[in-house]
Amino acid sequence: LRQILLEAPLGSKRILAIDPGFRSGCKVVCIDETGNLLNHFVIFPLEPVLEKSVSKEKLMSAINSYKILDIAIGDGTGGREVSAWLSEILESSNVNVHVVSESGASIYSASELAGSEFPELDLTFRGAISIGRRLMDPLSELIKIDPKSIGVGQYQYDVNQKILKDRLDQEIISCVNAVGVQVNTASVQLLSFVSGIGPTLAKNIVEYRDKNYEFKTKGELLNVPRFEQKAFEHSAGFLRVRDGKYPLDNTGVHPERYELVDAMAVSVNHTLEELISSKNFIQKIDLTKFISDSTNLDTLKDIINDISKPGLDPRGEIKLFSFDPTVKTINDIVQGMILPGIVLNITKFGAFIDIGIKESGLIHVSEMSAKFIEDPLKILSLRQKILVKVILVDYERKRIQLSIKDLDFKI
Repeated sequence: LRQILLEAPLGSKRILAIDPGFRSGCKVVCIDETGNLLNHFVIFPLEPVLEKSVSKEKLMSAINSYKILDIAIGDGTGGREVSAWLSEILESSNVNVHVVSESGASIYSASELAGSEFPELDLTFRGAISIGRRLMDPLSELIKIDPKSIGVGQYQYDVNQKILKDRLDQEIISCVNAVGVQVNTASVQLLSFVSGIGPTLAKNIVEYRDKNYEFKTKGELLNVPRFEQKAFEHSAGFLRVRDGKYPLDNTGVHPERYELVDAMAVSVNHTLEELISSKNFIQKIDLTKFISDSTNLDTLKDIINDISKPGLDPRGEIKLFSFDPTVKTINDIVQGMILPGIVLNITKFGAFIDIGIKESGLIHVSEMSAKFIEDPLKILSLRQKILVKVILVDYERKRIQLSIKDLDFKI
């Protein structure tokens, strides 16, 4: 779950998202930088309707009208066919196409939350919106779904359900706090997982923000109804205010430490703004001068790390990826091929890899390294983009064996 939640986000950009389908068509939505719906329609570029020219015209019109540079495609039924069609019509454009896992999207689209967000919208269009938002920020969107519906892990129904739920909730809270939450754009659901806040305060924060415009400082949170000092102490280090009045508000430094950072800036004869904007200035700070009974060297190093990268998302940047366009079915695969793939699931005995066709390939744990591997999770992570080598194809049983042994597999 942690690996799925901490997948790199595309960020706040306009996105066209497609929930693929054959007979019922492909549901298309355009969403703005904050995930709000701009437009929605249906196209039929696939069998049996096969309206390729009309579908292309409608799609290109939306791309141009809303200045779309990124397209998200659900990886379910019809996803590969839509990807192939898009590669044809977008060949000379600068639009990027991203394949997005749609596991659990139907759970969200039928949920009470989706109904309250888009009460007049068909369920299938809600699913497409979820796909687009997952590309923009996987963490913010996936926390709306029961983790057990995301489709990863083994034996989840064979263990104590209460313990499992508590453990999964702890992991979500840990992920949210590790990334940090932009208080001016976060949803109620995301804010509710911040330590010290919870569902009621999260709702109060969003309602206050809607009435009073955006927060300019973290301190303004104390004006929110029922947001008391204790809640502020618990949550302030995990909240961020981008482009606010005080630059440290966009870092993980707790307000209790702001005076300490000001003193650090003075110690190297620079203003706070100059200090944050230059790693050279930060490196001049003698941390030993700031060690005290309440602040040890490790804490000081954490503070330096935070002010060195204000507002930086620890999840990194999303990488562009595409499957091998020459491989459309299992019959196109031969032994010895090197193919790009995405890690779908990881078990004790190996990992299943999507290589762009209907059948997934398996990397057995013995094919991950020349050394003994006790846990495949130490080698691979979910949704990771990698290169794999085909070592065996069983066309009759439709099984593909893969290897990353002796291969520089990381993309």
